[in-house]
Amino acid sequence: MDWLELSGKKIVVVGVANKHSVGYHISKRLQKVGAKVLWVCHTEARRDELEERLDGPIYVCDVEREDELEKLRDELGRDHPQLHGLVHSIAFADYSGGPRPFHQTKKADFLRAIDVSAFSLVNLADKLREYLVEDASVVTISISTTRMAAENYGPMGPVKAALDSAVVFLAKSFSGFSRIRFNAVGAGPLKTSASAGIPGYLESYLFAERCTLRKAGLKTEEVADTALFLLSPRSAGINATGITVDAGMAVNYFNDEVVGSVTRLPGSPGPSGGTR
Repeated sequence: MDWLELSGKKIVVVGVANKHSVGYHISKRLQKVGAKVLWVCHTEARRDELEERLDGPIYVCDVEREDELEKLRDELGRDHPQLHGLVHSIAFADYSGGPRPFHQTKKADFLRAIDVSAFSLVNLADKLREYLVEDASVVTISISTTRMAAENYGPMGPVKAALDSAVVFLAKSFSGFSRIRFNAVGAGPLKTSASAGIPGYLESYLFAERCTLRKAGLKTEEVADTALFLLSPRSAGINATGITVDAGMAVNYFNDEVVGSVTRLPGSPGPSGGTR
């Protein structure tokens, strides 16, 4: 039974890096339910790496380059003039200089992060607008909260806040001529190659894992499953929305075990009389 009603639908997935990336897992799940995936990666070299692993057309586009975006538009329009969905799974920040206080963020680094991680959604949506069918769905990958100032994440918190806002404004803008929907999946910390480049990410991930209600980290597949739901007609009533997928992490920071690991010495009594 095709419950998601995605079989035969053509979905563009922008931001496939490797087998660990969110875009990769979304793509594989889309194929599993019978959708036709049109992959977009960053460079020719990356396409060469992915060709052995991906079954289907792979396009190349550096979203910082207007000429490459226009080329992608023309190639997709030529090959697939009707698109049923778009997945935006791109994020970039330059951490090469190591962690620094947010107020010391360099202007060029901040603007580049905004361009790649947030404005690229606006630009892609506009470029592909004429090929998206009347009720297409656009999904981007955001983060679970932009209201927590994670120091090691640097400028990406504000950048993702801009992305979340862009989702709302795109949904409103496109409503003037279509029923195309825009939504975001707000993912908690994940084990991805991109995340590994964030200073101190391992420690943050381990903390997040302990804060989840199930005491187990979020799986990339779980984020991908939510994206599939938002791409499908089953989520037709959801628009201009961010769905948080964090295994309950955000409600559990004051869990006794987490607090106790900081405030109680080993062997001291816990709140129920047991020892820690």
